[in-house]
Amino acid sequence: MDTARQKVVQYLEEAQATERALVRVLQSQIAMTPRGSYRSALEAHLAQTRDHASRVGRRLRELGHADNPLLALVGAAETVIGQVLALGKTPIDLLRGSGGEEKILKNAKDACATEALEIATYTALERLATSVGDVETARLAASIRADEEQMLDRVLREIRALTDAVVRAEVRGQPVYDVSTTGAADAVFGGEPWPGYDELTAAQVLAALGRAEAAGRARHVQAYERANKNRSSVLRAADSSAA
Repeated sequence: MDTARQKVVQYLEEAQATERALVRVLQSQIAMTPRGSYRSALEAHLAQTRDHASRVGRRLRELGHADNPLLALVGAAETVIGQVLALGKTPIDLLRGSGGEEKILKNAKDACATEALEIATYTALERLATSVGDVETARLAASIRADEEQMLDRVLREIRALTDAVVRAEVRGQPVYDVSTTGAADAVFGGEPWPGYDELTAAQVLAALGRAEAAGRARHVQAYERANKNRSSVLRAADSSAA
């Protein structure tokens, strides 16, 4: 492998490591975040982050960088462990220090810093790849960087509402944070909402939701869909039923 390709591979590996680490960070933040627009943003970005890691890994293979089976196994185990730790750690985090509203705002500020780091990572990768004539890697870096820029913009917009929530809770004494609506609480539902769910089309799920009376069932569908299939029509119906 020539020097230029080695350097591109190095930068791709760094980007992939960042994406894998971000998966665990997002899982932890989702576990602490109540249902709403900010958690929807985090959940969408979690799916996007997994896709980014996959695309970077595919490009590494195209460049002749063989996957290390042991590292792949460790990475998968870390993702599962990260999710478990996020869900278990959430109640402890919520009992320490300031209220839930303040913690969510701090998480959002941390998210801005993380997105800025990713933007810088992919900016450098794109520049490097362009300089050495690697058009495919440059195109990949530009595409992922655009996703990260959109996420940063969205989090910055969310910070306004999150700050308003802190003012209501911490200054005016009107807290609204409800731990029972967090990602950790929703995840308690566990696997499929009902047996055979994964084999159903969106239309069949919508019909079943229309017959269901319990809001809890709809919340289970919400959590499962966001973590797995992420079908917009089902999510809209579940949101309406769970309200």
